[in-house]
Amino acid sequence: MNSPDQRNVMLVLGDAHADDPDNRRGLFAAYRAADADVALQLGDLLYYDLPIPTYFIAGNNEDFDVIDALRNGRVDSERVTNATLLAGSTADVGGVTVGGLSGNYAPTQYERPRPNLLGERRRHFVSDDVEQAKQLGDVDVLLLHEAPHGLPVTEDYEVGCDHIDELVDELDPDLCLVGHHHEHAEGTRGDTRLVSLAPAWESYYTLDPDTLELTRHETPSA
Repeated sequence: MNSPDQRNVMLVLGDAHADDPDNRRGLFAAYRAADADVALQLGDLLYYDLPIPTYFIAGNNEDFDVIDALRNGRVDSERVTNATLLAGSTADVGGVTVGGLSGNYAPTQYERPRPNLLGERRRHFVSDDVEQAKQLGDVDVLLLHEAPHGLPVTEDYEVGCDHIDELVDELDPDLCLVGHHHEHAEGTRGDTRLVSLAPAWESYYTLDPDTLELTRHETPSA
């Protein structure tokens, strides 16, 4: 049971890479520490048997057979529990409209039809995915694995995708949460607050659904 000041707080998690046993222990340590009723997760999950309802986007490292099944609503597996994929879709999570675009960007794949993406190429989003996401309407929190411009993360390449810029501009969410970079960083784009999340084995976050205040916490030892 959550304490009164935690009752409505959501757990928010960055990349998990929970196919690795050590990372999985860190992921579940974060779930226990937050003691929340619902979670959001930013991709590279790789373990889908979860303790509470978790709304997540696919990253560039996933079991893509599971992801394809979730995309098509046909999962019936003891390996998938409490995992809801957001892929150009939204969910009402504790009164907050959460939208998500799964995957990352590859210029050579962007104009291809999604059914033509095979094997590991299934990790990418395509033009049709972005156009679908642009129709989501009023979104409070947007989950992305590919970053828009405006996040000062440390990489040896320029971070930011023009197609993602267009999506953020179209939806104009209050808060945009980004995975993939394994680094906490903050920025803005227009009126949208951008936050790149640290990985789940280092930090977990709590989100106040009333104010959309995001608070970072150290993940305890498993």
